[in-house]
Amino acid sequence: MENQTKKKGTLVAIITMMFLFAMISFVTNMAAPFGTIWKQHYDWAGMMGNMMNFAAYLFMGIPAGMMITKYGYKKTALVALALGFVGIGVQYVSSTMDGNSISTYVVYLLGAFICGFCVCILNTVVNPMLTLLGGGGNRGNQLIQTGGSLNSLAATLTPMLAGSMIGEITKDTSLQVVTPLLLIALGIFAASFVIVWFTQLTEPETEHADVIGGVKGALAYRQLVLGIIAIFFYVGVEVGIPGQLLFYLSEPVSEGGVLGSAAVAGLIAGIYWLLMLVGRFVSAFISGKVSSRTQLTVTSVVAIALLLIAIFTPEASKMNLTVPNLAESTLIHAEVPTKVLFIILCGICTSVMWGVIFNLATEGLGKYTATASGLFMTMVVGGGVMPLIQNLMATKIGDIQSYWLIVAMLAYILFFALIGSRPAKKA
Repeated sequence: MENQTKKKGTLVAIITMMFLFAMISFVTNMAAPFGTIWKQHYDWAGMMGNMMNFAAYLFMGIPAGMMITKYGYKKTALVALALGFVGIGVQYVSSTMDGNSISTYVVYLLGAFICGFCVCILNTVVNPMLTLLGGGGNRGNQLIQTGGSLNSLAATLTPMLAGSMIGEITKDTSLQVVTPLLLIALGIFAASFVIVWFTQLTEPETEHADVIGGVKGALAYRQLVLGIIAIFFYVGVEVGIPGQLLFYLSEPVSEGGVLGSAAVAGLIAGIYWLLMLVGRFVSAFISGKVSSRTQLTVTSVVAIALLLIAIFTPEASKMNLTVPNLAESTLIHAEVPTKVLFIILCGICTSVMWGVIFNLATEGLGKYTATASGLFMTMVVGGGVMPLIQNLMATKIGDIQSYWLIVAMLAYILFFALIGSRPAKKA
């Protein structure tokens, strides 16, 4: 009877963590579509909302791990959801303010920053808990990939909905067009808080240890140190690929853009996240048989190849694309560069990288797993820093040429897969 109760509690905990995994993506993937609006008013502003989302990781990564150790996973998750509600609320306030003034933008960035604290804490809760509930190893990675499938589903729908609401971008477009999405987000966060509050979670035991000793002990493992760098680059890759694609396709044709439609751009970016869902779903089934190292090696090589093809494919090569307009229940017919196809196919490759990097880097860390998760979350700031650098590069050398930065980051991830992830404790 006791074993059945324990199994039921574990199942409830796993389902809850999967749900929170989806929340992470829902919040994060609103920033890039919103950025296409602000970029029309301030050239530097396109990726700043995304940057503020991820900048919070730099400040909250390690404290989030400490919160888990002191208060447990459930209470920490509740704090995160409360912060998410506040952050979305601040963004909603900005959408009701005076058009696209700089003061309105500052309020929006504040909301994005608060939301960053939310997703950082949720990430710190979800990844180690799924790893520990799965017993580590390939089984732990399998749970992370399953949760990642729900994460990708939310990531697929968010830019599609936001893009459909924005439509064709002009100088008069403001954040007011996405007010309905922000109201939906407020409702989801409120409901999520209530659900988690009343859910009885069976939590893995956490060891109470001093912070400095925990960080020092975790960093003694070489694979963790190199894995932290890999995560920094990986999040930059995951966010940068669809993020820059949104700008590439939504830039008005009158200003040199190739398509000029935020609706189509959002739908194409949504396909990237949909392919991530497919990849994670497949990985959830094969992770019990195919090692994390093999998965990371293969996906890194394929992603590099796809991007090289995209970079060297002539822009004059076009393909006809028909996509659904979710806001108006109609079909949109567009002619887009063929290179876009190879860029969005990278979603299948990037889909598995988060889970396998985390899994490889924390293998054998034992009591330092929660601390390691906090360190990982700190370096997720790469999802703000690297896309911002890529966006600045794009203004100088072009949107597509900026993907050379992505290729370089993927090369490091390949190094980590082949060499850096080999378990070793530093002297």
